[in-house]
Amino acid sequence: MKNITLSADEHLIAAALQRAAAEHTTLNEQFCLWLAEYACKQEQLRRFNKTINELRGKLKVGRKLTRDEMNER
Repeated sequence: MKNITLSADEHLIAAALQRAAAEHTTLNEQFCLWLAEYACKQEQLRRFNKTINELRGKLKVGRKLTRDEMNER
């Protein structure tokens, strides 16, 4: 594993260290998780778009949905 040096506001670092301790983890572990997610975003987006394109036209609701039904969350 390669080491890197980062700079950040010391208040943010203190708050992040406190949160990591409360979550029984380390700031380094949390940074590694974030870095992995950040690095993989494009691949996740590509897979999502591929799945949507494969499903397009294959799902049937049985009737036409109203505008309100399509916008329900």
